[in-house]
Amino acid sequence: MDWKPYITTDPQVMHGAVCLRGTRIPVSVVLDNLADGETPERILDQYPSLLPEHISASIGYAADLARERIVPIPA
Repeated sequence: MDWKPYITTDPQVMHGAVCLRGTRIPVSVVLDNLADGETPERILDQYPSLLPEHISASIGYAADLARERIVPIPA
């Protein structure tokens, strides 16, 4: 999945944390929930502003980071 349309960073939002576009939810929140065993469905229930694509984008972003390369974040 191309995560770039779903993830952004803005110094005026959440102190520049990498967030899911259209929300103030950091990508790390989704990844932490998944790591703790939450299902995507439960995460979507807990954060109504999220879309299913945000979950996939978060995983794709994490996969790119795991490859240890520079990952540009669209503004």
